[in-house]
Amino acid sequence: MRIGVLTGGGDCPGLNAVIRGVVRKGVSVYGHEFVGFRDGWRGPLEGETMPLDIQAVRGILPRGGTILGSSRTNPLKIDGGVDRIKENLAATGVDALIAIGGEDTLGVAKQLFDRDVKVVGVPKTIDNDLSGTDYTFGFDTAVNIATEAIDRLHTTAESHHRALICEVMGRHAGWIALHAGMAGGANVILIPEKPFDIDRVCEYVESRFRTRYSPIIVVAEGAHPLEGQMQLQAGELDAFGHVRLGGIGETLAKEIEKRTGKEARTTVLGHIQRGGTPTAFDRVLATRFGLQAIDAAHDGDFGKMVALRGTDIVRVGLDEATAELKTVPVERYAEAEVFFG
Repeated sequence: MRIGVLTGGGDCPGLNAVIRGVVRKGVSVYGHEFVGFRDGWRGPLEGETMPLDIQAVRGILPRGGTILGSSRTNPLKIDGGVDRIKENLAATGVDALIAIGGEDTLGVAKQLFDRDVKVVGVPKTIDNDLSGTDYTFGFDTAVNIATEAIDRLHTTAESHHRALICEVMGRHAGWIALHAGMAGGANVILIPEKPFDIDRVCEYVESRFRTRYSPIIVVAEGAHPLEGQMQLQAGELDAFGHVRLGGIGETLAKEIEKRTGKEARTTVLGHIQRGGTPTAFDRVLATRFGLQAIDAAHDGDFGKMVALRGTDIVRVGLDEATAELKTVPVERYAEAEVFFG
């Protein structure tokens, strides 16, 4: 077969490891040929490709980002987008497609499969919010980066007797905030799944100061207060209808200063969480996903996503994988609340 590969949505460490696993096994074991589509769904939409052979994937295992490029292009919002993709796949001689991405990328993959495009999905998101898989690659790296940042914030917070806020990614799911906050010993963790009470947050801040230690607050970008407590800024929408977030940390800092009289500062990690070399865990998981994805394509088992269940890689339907977001359960957040204040 001639198989196309694309990476869509936000980049993350481990994407190149998937591409390498797909190509190395696909060529050496099965004798398949590969073509890379550039910049997510924009590649098959516009027929923009690049060679993808064993030479092209040499040395990319430890590299962050993606050699194919990425974008948030949504072909479902473009008139005739699906038909254009099918025409370009046929024109480039592509028999099947391996789509590596998160909820949006795999949501498009599911729609294409429903319209007779042969697709296999690979779950990628630092947010770890895809149902159907226990973990997504990129998440472990993001948590380690955030944890290191929190460790560093502790020492400067103590030196200046300030409340320091660390804003991490997490639009609808607070997995990064939860894991990094717990690992870094944060005094408060705020996640999108549970609206926070700003008065309670300030109580935790003051309680921490009374112990002669400085509070560290970890907040996911999608976290929000109880209705009517704070005024948040509205952001513009992307191609998939998501609001561009950012700024909750700074808003929170101003409220804490106003309500407690204590100095507060914000550090926004932003794209630092996405960049750089992947952890060993993410390299191994991404490589295994790539190997299993090409197995699924070779077997003709399309409409599936490879997923981690326990320590095994299994195949689940794209419909199951994209049916709902995997959010932080109440009981997991309750574990972290033991250490607040």
